[in-house]
Amino acid sequence: MKLLLLCTLLLFSTHAFTKSSRIKDLVTIKGVRENPIIGYGLVIGLNGSGDGGGEITNISLKRMFQKLGLNPQNEISSKNVAAVIVTAKMKAFSRIGQKLDVTVSSIGDASSLAGGTLLVTPLKAGDGNIYAITSGSLSIGGLNQGKKFATTAVIPGGATVEKEVDLDFDKKESLRLSLKNPDFTTAARIEKIINQELGGKYAAARDATTLDLIIPAHYKRKVVQLMAIVENFNVTSDTRAVIVINERTGTIVAGGNIVLRPVAISHRDLTIEVKGDAAGAANKNGQAFYYMKKQTTLNELVKSLNAFGATPEDLISIFQTLKSSGALIGDIELI
Repeated sequence: MKLLLLCTLLLFSTHAFTKSSRIKDLVTIKGVRENPIIGYGLVIGLNGSGDGGGEITNISLKRMFQKLGLNPQNEISSKNVAAVIVTAKMKAFSRIGQKLDVTVSSIGDASSLAGGTLLVTPLKAGDGNIYAITSGSLSIGGLNQGKKFATTAVIPGGATVEKEVDLDFDKKESLRLSLKNPDFTTAARIEKIINQELGGKYAAARDATTLDLIIPAHYKRKVVQLMAIVENFNVTSDTRAVIVINERTGTIVAGGNIVLRPVAISHRDLTIEVKGDAAGAANKNGQAFYYMKKQTTLNELVKSLNAFGATPEDLISIFQTLKSSGALIGDIELI
């Protein structure tokens, strides 16, 4: 079963790249992205599972009471309170009043945030400005009442956007597109299909990652409509020939058109030879010989090796040796 799955992965990966993809799945637009925001807060109402004191928690409690008109003189210590870091992501074009999911993580000695309530916490972006406000009851969820990750909780829709990141998207006169997987061939194909479909020289590939798109005159103030059209153009994306190997799990995934040059390799009781224009198998003096034709593909090799009972470990060793000898046209990446 493991060998069958391995062969299936290789077959799927190498042939999938011949299919076309929408431009929206291949590129991102400069400035159109999520923005992480972060804040420091206090969780109260814990059932004895909080920090139980500590400098940060005590200072925070004193400041909170002072804002409420109280002025405690002695050190405040409570195991029902926990200091936390609150994080969220503002989606592109988030508007005032929209809700965001937040994650709350303990930074002190709290053993659990179960049953706690986050006090009002401002969330700031990298520029130091407050972009959202959050508070509310925590949910730790998960298996066994969240005991596995009891010091991390969420508040679904717990933050409210207070400040927008205004891109003036509809006023733009040009856009910069960035390929998620840099590739000169794919960049050139995207440039060609955009210019063909729009009927002019509007797109220009600057390098393997970057394409600049000039907004046509008849789409001024209609940039959204333009991108709704452009992002649905289909392009056949290219990819480099690569084999990704996870030696811990024995998983091998191959992408691209990986080809083998003429070569002979011996591995345990198996000898492989790539040469000539014919393929076949033989058994000489208990040694298994397999002959493969020139310019054979990795898929064909894997099928043949599976027929001989090769294990994933055998395949990994064979691929690495083929790469070292220069017979495997492609790259190998270990994860």
